[in-house]
Amino acid sequence: MLSAMIPPQPFLLSAGLKRSSVESFDTYPFNLPAITGLQQIDFPRPVTFFVGENGAGKSTLLEAIAVKWGFNAEGGSRNYRFATRASHSSLHQHLSLARCYRKPRDGFFLRAESFYNLATAAEQLGAFHGLHEQSHGESFMTMLTERFTGHGLYLLDEPEAGLSPSRQMAMLVRMHDLVKTGSQFIIATHSPILMTYPGATVLIFDQDGIREGAYHETEHYLISRRFLENPARMLAELLDD
Repeated sequence: MLSAMIPPQPFLLSAGLKRSSVESFDTYPFNLPAITGLQQIDFPRPVTFFVGENGAGKSTLLEAIAVKWGFNAEGGSRNYRFATRASHSSLHQHLSLARCYRKPRDGFFLRAESFYNLATAAEQLGAFHGLHEQSHGESFMTMLTERFTGHGLYLLDEPEAGLSPSRQMAMLVRMHDLVKTGSQFIIATHSPILMTYPGATVLIFDQDGIREGAYHETEHYLISRRFLENPARMLAELLDD
């Protein structure tokens, strides 16, 4: 059973927007509500979730934090330097990060949309073999269990992509093992299963900006629960012509 625990101080303590350096809040990504009102986000706990609708800015902010930390923009560790298409925004140039005196021994940035390219780079570096012979979910779980070695900072963008509900629960178990080594996770997700991690910070991205909430307050949880409790009624509402 997963339980709450008193963790060491996280590696990444906060991320702030250097607002005076932004030329205009009328252009992307600064016109996103989550970024327009951004001052500073604190990360006091070992696990933080970015939750919100598509286009809310959660992946954009996570990516900017990753690049500012020193990770490759398309994913991987700080040693990965492959690039297929420069699609990341300039947001990282306007962020400031407060770091703990503790230094991580491991780290990884995962982007769901570039996972294929990441797997290719991992095989070329000799870190793994056979990732392309596995499904997306299987190859991610292989990386989670074999590549993530602990005492690390892990930034994951929609890691549930390709994972069945049972594999998402297996991911929770592996996350907990890594948290017990002093690791920190910041995860952008749509998964109500992952959001249940005990003691995690849930940051909700919406039209009003970014606010802290509980997982059972998120639209993802509420809609999933409503649908599963009465799918016939929900389908009748959705498909009624």
